[in-house]
Amino acid sequence: MAAIAMRLPVARKAVRQSAARGGEKHLVAPGDIITTDTGYMRGHGTYVGEEKLIASVAGAVERVNKLVYVKALKTRYNGEVGDIVVGRITEVQQKRWKVETNSRLDSVLLLSSMNLPGGELRRRSAEDELAMRDYLQEGDLISAEVQSVFSDGAVSLHTRSLKYGKLGQGVLVQVSPSLVKRQKTHFHDLPCGASVILGNNGFIWIYPTPEQKDEEAGGFTTNLEPVPLSDREVISRLRNCIVALVTQKLMLFDTSILYCYEASLPHQIKDILKPEVMEEIVLETRQRLLDLEG
Repeated sequence: MAAIAMRLPVARKAVRQSAARGGEKHLVAPGDIITTDTGYMRGHGTYVGEEKLIASVAGAVERVNKLVYVKALKTRYNGEVGDIVVGRITEVQQKRWKVETNSRLDSVLLLSSMNLPGGELRRRSAEDELAMRDYLQEGDLISAEVQSVFSDGAVSLHTRSLKYGKLGQGVLVQVSPSLVKRQKTHFHDLPCGASVILGNNGFIWIYPTPEQKDEEAGGFTTNLEPVPLSDREVISRLRNCIVALVTQKLMLFDTSILYCYEASLPHQIKDILKPEVMEEIVLETRQRLLDLEG
């Protein structure tokens, strides 16, 4: 017979509330009245009924001058120019690749919007078009930047920088895009020996920190050397820490992931996903973040 793990109920620890920076978020459910003031402009996630502004989705109310909109807590990725995304190639088409980026429609990566191997700058020829599958094929993971957003919401990507391109060995974690905090940089080399790419689209890539950056490859060579056990353990621990933070609805950024990693060190990697351990390490992480703010 398989062993059954049983847990006794325990009292939850109280978390000290942070000083409200910019005030508390106004959370609404569909049908809630946001405001009765007629001077506001109606944004996404709202509608007007009986001269009242009413929420049509569950989320946090955001105000930009006179514009009021509701930012949904659970939604597909809505692309914005400049976002860093991690995506998977789903189809090779004429002069373009279709990329799955957790949005409503497949994203597009044009052959002209990427660096050629070696980083050479020239017009794309028929030979390049025939060799597209040699560069990227179905199932490959890439990191890219949003170049533009079409009128129907589809996203056009580019990889015109050596920091973007094909991803090699690592672990992909899929989370809600609303839990990824927007920052100046989404590429982080953590001191624990691994690196993360926090995609704005909710795809997070964890991989061993390369010893030297390969500037000559143009983002197309993948290192297929066996990953040492110590690096695999660090990556597995980071992956479980991210899952714990997402389960407890804590925002994901480099500091929160690192604090959670440090809080999880006394526990075995497989134990991090146990509900009581998850709650304990996320509580400690939340407390350290509040102390940092205070």
